[in-house]
Amino acid sequence: MRYVVIIILALLMALPLLANDYQLFVASTMLVYCLVAVGLNTVLGYLGQLAFASAAFFGIGAYAAGLSMVHLGFGSLSAILLATVCGGLAGILVGLPALRVRGYYLAIITLAFGELMRWFYVHGDAVTYGSGGFNMPDVSLFGFALSDMKKYYLFLFMVVIGVGASALLLHSRYGRAFVAVRNNEPAAGSLGIAVNRTKIIAFAWSGLITGLAGALYAILNGRVSPDTFGISQMLMHFVIVMIGGLGSLAGSMIGAVLLTGLPELLRNFPGLEEIVFSALLIVVLFFMPKGVGGFLAAHLPWMRERLYREDRRNA
Repeated sequence: MRYVVIIILALLMALPLLANDYQLFVASTMLVYCLVAVGLNTVLGYLGQLAFASAAFFGIGAYAAGLSMVHLGFGSLSAILLATVCGGLAGILVGLPALRVRGYYLAIITLAFGELMRWFYVHGDAVTYGSGGFNMPDVSLFGFALSDMKKYYLFLFMVVIGVGASALLLHSRYGRAFVAVRNNEPAAGSLGIAVNRTKIIAFAWSGLITGLAGALYAILNGRVSPDTFGISQMLMHFVIVMIGGLGSLAGSMIGAVLLTGLPELLRNFPGLEEIVFSALLIVVLFFMPKGVGGFLAAHLPWMRERLYREDRRNA
């Protein structure tokens, strides 16, 4: 597994030497959605909570980064840090109802939170610039303007940090507590696991990672608009995780690459994108119920051995 990760990182580092600006933009978009998928999968796959606030965290991160640069003159790194913190705080706020309700009730509450945030973006004209959104200022790092290549490397660095930190968390005792709560909440409590604290930590981490993704999305596109962070965005996040595989970090990233890359490959074939997208979803749900990540883990020896070790640790 370690060697596979090293090879993939080496290829990603070399990508700008072979790709044009448009291809780098697509690759950067894939990196952004890798973070989104990891953030949502933390709550949906590992904690087992039917929560759909990912689009809200995404928008909070984008608006926090963009507005801090426009109104407060923050630099890129400061804006990204602020967006990450705001996403984490939003995660804590959304996690509070999860202490009282679950299932479809939690799903409705989290969807309502996302729509409430979008209402604020549209009607908070004095701060958010209303329904028209706003353009991001020129992005620079340490006084140097960021080209498409530099943005890509910045995003790659942030994704490596975000995914690496998520892997450490999910493979620690906190991650094992997430899985225990998912499998049997009363039993987890009887074993001494602080269930409420575990839920809050998971939601906070989900918001933090997705808020980071939102900041990178705003920097990449150079514009922030409320229409971007609606129900359709949330559905995209959900499908990415379902296709990649619930409770799988590798699956999260595979799903993000597939769902953001396919539309670009099929852009020149009108109508085919929807057909391929629907067929992919049906095939995965029927023949790969654990997603692409689960399918690969069951059929690749090195992934199967890793999964066996993780099951032993979680037992």
